[in-house]
Amino acid sequence: MPSFKIDTSTAVVFVATAPTPKLVNKQTGEIAVDRETGAKMMTVGLLISDEGEGNLYQVAIPETGVPENLNPGTPVSVVGLKARDWENEFNGQKRHGISFRAVAVTPGA
Repeated sequence: MPSFKIDTSTAVVFVATAPTPKLVNKQTGEIAVDRETGAKMMTVGLLISDEGEGNLYQVAIPETGVPENLNPGTPVSVVGLKARDWENEFNGQKRHGISFRAVAVTPGA
């Protein structure tokens, strides 16, 4: 499915939740990996505020793009943020949504 670039150049971005490993399977604890680089994927909660509206996004980022000591409240910049819609069927139930992915986050805004 196609992905869409998200422009955060005018937004204020803060870390809302600290990075955690992105799990492929919660039961086995298998961690997702980047298909191109093989790097472990992390999930970071980002609060993105722009034009008077703020939203919380769970963003998947390769471990290599996540700096150490990234704590809630830290202002950051987002590199290469994209959105992609998804759909799947599990146990006869259709699910759909939007996933977010970035190349990296960098300290400071």
